[in-house]
Amino acid sequence: MAKRLAKPVLDPCPPGQIGGSYKPLTEAELNSIYDTALMLLENLGLGQVPSRLRADLSAIGARSNGAGRILLPQPLVQEAIDQAAKTFVLHGRDEARSIEVGGNRVHFGTGGAAVQTLDLDSRRYRPSTLEDLHNFTRLQDVLPNVSWYTRCCVATDVPDMFDLDVNTVYALLRNTTKPTATSFTLAGHVAPIVQMLDIAAGGVGAFAQRPFMKAHISPIISPLRFGEDAVDVVYECIRHNIPMSCITAAQAGATAPATLAGFLAQSLAETLASLVMVHAIQPGFPMVFSNWPLVVDLRTGAFAGGSGETAVLNAASAQLSNWLGLPSGVACSMTDAKAIDAQYGMEKGLTSLAAALAGGNLIYESSGMTASLLGASFEAFVLDNEMHSHTYRALRGIEVTDENLGYDAIVDAVLGDGHFLGGQHTFEAMERDYYYPSLANRDEPRTWAENGAMDAWSIANERAREILESHNPEYLTPEQDRAIKQRFNIL
Repeated sequence: MAKRLAKPVLDPCPPGQIGGSYKPLTEAELNSIYDTALMLLENLGLGQVPSRLRADLSAIGARSNGAGRILLPQPLVQEAIDQAAKTFVLHGRDEARSIEVGGNRVHFGTGGAAVQTLDLDSRRYRPSTLEDLHNFTRLQDVLPNVSWYTRCCVATDVPDMFDLDVNTVYALLRNTTKPTATSFTLAGHVAPIVQMLDIAAGGVGAFAQRPFMKAHISPIISPLRFGEDAVDVVYECIRHNIPMSCITAAQAGATAPATLAGFLAQSLAETLASLVMVHAIQPGFPMVFSNWPLVVDLRTGAFAGGSGETAVLNAASAQLSNWLGLPSGVACSMTDAKAIDAQYGMEKGLTSLAAALAGGNLIYESSGMTASLLGASFEAFVLDNEMHSHTYRALRGIEVTDENLGYDAIVDAVLGDGHFLGGQHTFEAMERDYYYPSLANRDEPRTWAENGAMDAWSIANERAREILESHNPEYLTPEQDRAIKQRFNIL
């Protein structure tokens, strides 16, 4: 089982391939969007600014407009960009699984807060549970193209908010050593959970020395105002050295302009406001510039995460962030499909490839999510992992060298056997240049029928079950597990 799931010794398409070849915006358009964002911040500013943040922003040059809004002058915004962390490491508890964020390297991971799970047995949605969260976490632990893991579902069977935050983090600690991410409902939950992280890290203060979990926070409520609870969480995360993804998630036509250019300008302004906030608290603190354009169907108000507009907006967002030199986070592969069907495959492939080609450093929501982010699926995780390999192969491109051009091989084939089968040039390219999927079916129709005529959903269902039956990691020692359970209500 492990051999089948593992990548080949010579991996033709590892994570971290270079993106950036797809540029939906011209240089002039990038400048126009950026200039508009700066005008919004300087002239309109942000509303509902918590008093502590207002004082910190004022101390570095922000101004009040006298009507409750705080204005961010262009030089201040540029200073925040200049001093921002341009690259940093997202640590795994296993250092070999750490990844570097920034530049033009592309990594797929997870996000979302699905409240429903696509059941492996009934193939119907039901409320997500804490057991689902544990199972999703250990399933993705063996999937090499999930570069980091954010809890993908909410345990709806844990009603207490503190218990929910605690048990979410425990599920991640117990079941994976990849870089992880979570969210904190309230700032008061951060310090106690850091105690749990310290236990897993080896002692008091150990987690802060090498943080292996980041926080997902949305400190801006569109349009252009702060959310006090989220801002409080930002302060606590910085105090405990927890890296952050500050996420802007405006919706076109609802909380941001319906025009794509106007949407990008407002959304960029809001994410820049998060960056200035972090700069005011601690310059250069690790922050993923997570500008996530979301689209709704303006006829009905339904979420449209699998749309062409989502694809181009998130690609443009990645381009903007990279143009500013900031570590970029975007959200793609958010299919609106409920079933594992043609709509699912089309929407995930379209949106995730666009974001990768544009050079999104961290592509959230790209593994396991279905039903417009309301659902998470075990089958989707294994299918998406294979899809990401194809995407990485496309990003890798074509290496043009004298050897690869194969002049001598062509001469030998033409003057010899008349084909390239079995030739040394072919053997050398076979593993180096090609990715061989384990789920996609390439048999001819008769063989496919004789083998049961299985569709992708059925194949992925079998694979997910195999993993869940065989992979039961225990990444906490008995002593660590006991210490955590003595302090916290682990359910």
